Amino acid sequence: MDEPSAKEKAVLDVVGTIPRGFVMSYGDVADRAGLGSARFVGQALARWGDEVAWQRVVMSDGSFAKHLALEQQELLRAEGTPLNGDGKRVNMRSARFA
Repeated sequence: MDEPSAKEKAVLDVVGTIPRGFVMSYGDVADRAGLGSARFVGQALARWGDEVAWQRVVMSDGSFAKHLALEQQELLRAEGTPLNGDGKRVNMRSARFA
């Protein structure tokens, strides 16, 4: 079976540090992992996301992954993550994990 590459492991390690109720953007994860590509973070999570709390990574404006929006929204709501009034985005001001 495949194993995550070193860069993918770096992404998974960072995502693994995000506590319940908080999120990071794809760019935040890329920066923390020492990678230059938010897109790579998305690709790594698409491949290995079931090993971490993938739902805690959102777009920089707090919006959810398009193809998983309902599931991501439900998971984050259950964790008590602050959402904006319409519930369609995370309130990045209060939920961003720094």
